[in-house]
Amino acid sequence: MTVLPFRTRGDYEAAVDSVRTHLGRGGLLSYPTETVYGLGSRARPAEVAALAALKGRALGGPFLLLVANRRMAEEAGLVFSPAAHVLSEAFWPGPLTLILPGGGRLPDTLRGREGGIAVRWTSHAGMAYLVGQVGEPITSTSANRTGGPTAPGVGAILDTFPEAVADGTLLVLDGGVLGNVPPSTIVDCTTPLPRLVREGALPRAELHERAGRFAP
Repeated sequence: MTVLPFRTRGDYEAAVDSVRTHLGRGGLLSYPTETVYGLGSRARPAEVAALAALKGRALGGPFLLLVANRRMAEEAGLVFSPAAHVLSEAFWPGPLTLILPGGGRLPDTLRGREGGIAVRWTSHAGMAYLVGQVGEPITSTSANRTGGPTAPGVGAILDTFPEAVADGTLLVLDGGVLGNVPPSTIVDCTTPLPRLVREGALPRAELHERAGRFAP
């Protein structure tokens, strides 16, 4: 089945075995988050390459990772600076993506120009549960072709990626139509002083209000 319901706790639990099997075969996944619909895979070189090809992005354009908790990020070798620690304590789970150094167990194709890997503990209850059950991070990028509009719901995903859905490459989790929510805020924590890369769902003022001098 190429589309699975993903709106209730029962849906989340029922999807686990299908998603685990699909990802284990190297398949790709589309899913709702607390911001926009995402596309993802396991963090394996061949699967990241397949994700880049589906999206139409040159390999080497980094994707972020969704984790189920901070421990999962640390077990992947990612390193939290003092600023990253404070920011994650203040805003995770939530729409804050941190670019972290380390991650030697992860594919280098996930790294950005600064050498770090972007990671977020999602506050979408279903995806946090699912990633935890899969037991490893899932890559994430917006569910669209590079340069195209983001998908507000499953209909747009099916229209954008019909071949991948039809041939079983892409499994879609239907979380309904999402609101007009900005993408996650991104903070680079690979240097001693954090740097705001993108102001998204969390404005700079809120970062400063809750993280003080550790905010960018």
